[in-house]
Amino acid sequence: MRASAFVYPWDVNGDPAAAQRVADLGVEQVTLAAAYHSTRALTPRHPRHRVVTAEHAAVLYPPDTARWEGHELRPYEAGDWAPGDAYGEAAAALADAGLEVHTWVVLAHNSRLGAEHPQTSVVNAYGDRYPWAPCVAQPATRAYLTGLAAEAATRPGARGTELESLGWYGLAHLHAHDKTGGVGLGDAGQYLMSLCFCPHCREGYGAQGLDADALAAAVRAALEPVWRGSAPSDGGWPGVEKLLGEGYANATRAWRDERARTLQEAAVAAVRAAAPDGFRVLLHADPVPYHCGANAGVDPAHILSVADGVVVPCTGGAGLLTPFAEQGRDGAVLAANLTVVSGMGGRPDTLAADAARAGELGATELRLYHAGLASDGDLEAVREGLRVR
Repeated sequence: MRASAFVYPWDVNGDPAAAQRVADLGVEQVTLAAAYHSTRALTPRHPRHRVVTAEHAAVLYPPDTARWEGHELRPYEAGDWAPGDAYGEAAAALADAGLEVHTWVVLAHNSRLGAEHPQTSVVNAYGDRYPWAPCVAQPATRAYLTGLAAEAATRPGARGTELESLGWYGLAHLHAHDKTGGVGLGDAGQYLMSLCFCPHCREGYGAQGLDADALAAAVRAALEPVWRGSAPSDGGWPGVEKLLGEGYANATRAWRDERARTLQEAAVAAVRAAAPDGFRVLLHADPVPYHCGANAGVDPAHILSVADGVVVPCTGGAGLLTPFAEQGRDGAVLAANLTVVSGMGGRPDTLAADAARAGELGATELRLYHAGLASDGDLEAVREGLRVR
């Protein structure tokens, strides 16, 4: 089963041994970040540094000034954590080591965009803005994300791309000393807290026959017993319908699902228009359409008719592969994403067994998160796991 390791440019640039070290893991491919959100990352083997702080979401290459001329929303260039064409430099070194390079592009997750253009952010039913979460219903945001996908995905020499966060982002952020876990919101509560009430979404709810003010009040009322801990907030979509009411719940889904689906279609089409023949386009995806986050909620049948495949989170179990595998799409890539950093909850020591189980559930490829973050011991376990898979 073909395997690819995730890598940041700063893992490679300035470390003459890095590219060959990745190749020696036994992977055939790397998924190299070309556009990424803010992060603080270890580089445990780099000769010049041990921690890299990416201060804001940025493209890791020089953006095309002509493409973005006249656009209010445009990509930010990286600072000294990824100067110049950091992506291109790393891609060249990895290719020289015999690895096929694919781009890794983070889209609707950008705190600096929300800080400098607050009108682009998701606004919840209480009026709180989520600056890390661009509202994917807004026309200007959609145009920006589509343009970014086309530019960042198709870097010179890339053979494919993996698009992350191509859908709704919501309350869950997993960044900036997050302290939002004090109340168990569960699946249903997370959905209600992720509903957007920006002016454009309020108009969208109106097109579904809803009064946006009444809907926001209904969301707040539905959440009140959840805040008190006196009502369960799990149970999947039936739990949402129970809290909010079936009519309200399904009308919000109709609006949000359509906005996400059409954005995914537009972004993939833009990448294909800019890419050479044979270029593969995958999405990081969750098979539950109303889910938010880095792994965008999708309808499996729809997304496999749009993209060449999906990258599916499988750490702790590969069950999320099943809805995609059940579509029976010949040639579709179903990549099982396994964390191999033990300090981040990964199990590199069980990689061979986990890969075999993923294959039984329909996986055609593996993704290993993350070659740059893993310890030497983790990497040795990866080498052994890939050797015996």
